Amino acid sequence: MLIPKKIQAGDHIRVVSPSKSLSILSKETVDIALQRLGELGFTVSISQHASVMDDFGSSSIEERIEDLHDAFADKNVDIILTTIGGHNCNQLLQYLDYQLIKQNPKVLVGYSDITALANAIYAKTGLVTYSGPHFSTFGMKKGMDYTIDYFQKCLMMRDPFTVNPSTHWSDDAWYLDQENRNFHVNRGWTVMQEGEAEGISIGGNLCTLNLLQGTEYMPSLEESILFLEDDYLTFPENFDRDLQTLIHQPSFKGVRGILIGRFQRKSGVTDDLLQKIIASKKELRGLPILTNVDFGHTSPMFTFPIGGRVKMRAMKNGSNLVIQELNKMEYSRNNNNDT
Repeated sequence: MLIPKKIQAGDHIRVVSPSKSLSILSKETVDIALQRLGELGFTVSISQHASVMDDFGSSSIEERIEDLHDAFADKNVDIILTTIGGHNCNQLLQYLDYQLIKQNPKVLVGYSDITALANAIYAKTGLVTYSGPHFSTFGMKKGMDYTIDYFQKCLMMRDPFTVNPSTHWSDDAWYLDQENRNFHVNRGWTVMQEGEAEGISIGGNLCTLNLLQGTEYMPSLEESILFLEDDYLTFPENFDRDLQTLIHQPSFKGVRGILIGRFQRKSGVTDDLLQKIIASKKELRGLPILTNVDFGHTSPMFTFPIGGRVKMRAMKNGSNLVIQELNKMEYSRNNNNDT
């Protein structure tokens, strides 16, 4: 395990676009994101090709690779923040210089399609990466307190911290209308199967994670706590088979617990259907399973490490998640490796 150094106010964020281009964001979203990150104490620079856009809403493989390599190699960059998700991040995996990344360990944050990049870097280098808000997420005017709070706790604190459910959540198209938002009271995370577990946090967007199966970029699931989510493009039957193919991984027998992110309403994945999907798979029996958890494509979201150690509690009388850290001696030793 290689843990990047914790970030602090005054650090430099480099925005990169490994998937969709920065050009798809509105000027309002970009301006709000830059202002908010500035208010949090960060300086921000945009990678050279972040706004290039081709017929697929992205830039070329070569341009995206160059921007990622530049961000890791630049000694002035402390945090690499992805612009937004998309569909083609896995195009980059065979062209990345993993030795360069390992020798320059930095915080990399993003979610959705970035799941492929984040898990591949962890699998190839041991560098802990992070599933959390994009640059575009910081362009959201309202409902950001929970997201920012756990972004700071996960990336700026060395001590363990507990993640609790948000008080409210939203599934609206905030990027189309920043003023008229629709927030729902959060009834808490749903316990599908009770239990407690501790292990290595792996996952993110399920259909993107599955793109890594059978490749050198797929992390082992041994001793893992799986974090799984999907967006409005999925549907119950699709999520069922995506989960099933993950279960077919040889290392799935080492999974210790599962957290499933809150589904967007358009997906049609309800608690009742999700319960039936889970009950149909004997491999899941005995595992603690929480659903409707605050990560994925609804807001707000918490940030969690990919390759970090976590502890989950799924009980009818109360559930939570603890993000654990190495002690200071181990932290310092790991951060002096390969640097």
